[in-house]
Amino acid sequence: MENQLTFKQGVQACLPTILGYIGIGFAMGVVGKDVGLGVFAIAMMSILVYAGSAQFIICGLLSIHAPLFSIVLTVFLVNLRHFLMSLSVAPMFNQDSLLTRIGIGSLLTDESYGVVITEILRKHPVNAKWMNGLNLAAYISWIIATILGALFGGFITNPSKYGLDFALVAMFLGLFLFQVEIPLKKHTKSTVLILIGILVSLIILMRISTSEIAVLGATLLGCLIGVMTHDAK
Repeated sequence: MENQLTFKQGVQACLPTILGYIGIGFAMGVVGKDVGLGVFAIAMMSILVYAGSAQFIICGLLSIHAPLFSIVLTVFLVNLRHFLMSLSVAPMFNQDSLLTRIGIGSLLTDESYGVVITEILRKHPVNAKWMNGLNLAAYISWIIATILGALFGGFITNPSKYGLDFALVAMFLGLFLFQVEIPLKKHTKSTVLILIGILVSLIILMRISTSEIAVLGATLLGCLIGVMTHDAK
């Protein structure tokens, strides 16, 4: 098992994610402050919710005084995708204890999922130590970034001037390129078909539905094309 990845390597693999979290987490802290949340409340939200999109949604719903039930239900639906992500990587950790697997699944995010899938595609021996390093580094950096945003966000009058609004987009672009690099080389035709299907369906669905439904529909279509072309020569 000399090739097994370590906790430290997991932390190192998280560095691109941390750079993205600094920008978007700081912005989250600023938004939380704008809707009347205190530093402690923002910190607890990051610790307990730990989901960028959900936290922004919570702030938006709080700003319009939405009822608690609506906030909880909306956050649940938005984060439902995490069940699928956790299920897809669960077989990698079958040899670990139930508590370890629960910990890995609880801290899995879109970004850390992108990193671990890239490692799997590269045939690297992913294990619980490496995954814990990846997850904990991302978790701690997100909490710190949101707290800093709550504390010092008032001093930045124009976050977009410093590219903070583009940080998360840039991070996802990097993760996306890493993920499609290997499939494009090995399965060029099917990968191109999946990407075209997702792009076309996303454009069409965005015109006739909400952005959330469009993303979900395009993702499901991409999965369907992937399954249908998986064994195609």
